[in-house]
Amino acid sequence: MGHPVIDLHIHVGNKNMIKPFVWKWVEEFMEAGNGLDRVANSEGELDPAALEAFLEECGIDYGVCLAELSPITTGMTSNEHVAEFCLGRHRLVPFANVNPYLVTRPEEELRYCLDALGMKGVKLYPSYQHFYPNDRRLYRFYQLAEERGILVMSHTGSSIFPGARMRFSDPIYWDDVAVDFPELKIALVHSGRGFWYEKASFLAQLHTNVYLEIAGLPPKNLLQYIPRLEDLSSKVLFGSDWPGSPTPKRNIQAIRELPINEQSKSDILGGNASRLLHLG
Repeated sequence: MGHPVIDLHIHVGNKNMIKPFVWKWVEEFMEAGNGLDRVANSEGELDPAALEAFLEECGIDYGVCLAELSPITTGMTSNEHVAEFCLGRHRLVPFANVNPYLVTRPEEELRYCLDALGMKGVKLYPSYQHFYPNDRRLYRFYQLAEERGILVMSHTGSSIFPGARMRFSDPIYWDDVAVDFPELKIALVHSGRGFWYEKASFLAQLHTNVYLEIAGLPPKNLLQYIPRLEDLSSKVLFGSDWPGSPTPKRNIQAIRELPINEQSKSDILGGNASRLLHLG
């Protein structure tokens, strides 16, 4: 039996939670066939059952659903909303967000998300929330994440959304975190998209606990962005960035058509994530 296919990057905020610019951008992708019209109703409210059916049709066994507390840039999709959205849904995996400017003790907010809400990991948005990942305020947060064995994902690289500041999304700041927390599982979302691909790839080579996540990157260009993709395939994780991308089914097929070995494709599409998230 092969590895499951796991999409590590799905946004599940309703229209009233998202900034108008962002929703308009997503609707443009809907016209390109991202399937949002099948998952959201006329009011822009997403249906978890419909999302599960859509993922199954795309050949995805598990989808990681992301909270996002970014009032400056994209909007507010709360941890509570994501936890409730995924509740009782076998195919949906809830991931928290902790914004260090909205809570006084980030580690306690993470503990609440894990213990009270049942969330399975966390994604950070440094460039949307304007903090450096190696800020010492977050060290107890990382310590707890390391102790619990959860995956910490973080946006790296470019963004088109107003208010985002790229200096906070330079992958190099994760070097400090990887060194100081060698057992912490770190995923560099978008793999340093833009002009930091090489830097992100080097960190994944250097640190056993650093991974590359490829959401938002056209799969046909992956070997251009990450020339050693096959050599690094045990450190690469699939994500679609849905609904801010065309249907994930197309991306999965494009990865399966890459000129790399079959084991590498299987690892990228879900083998690596299944080990990190303990999903069978």
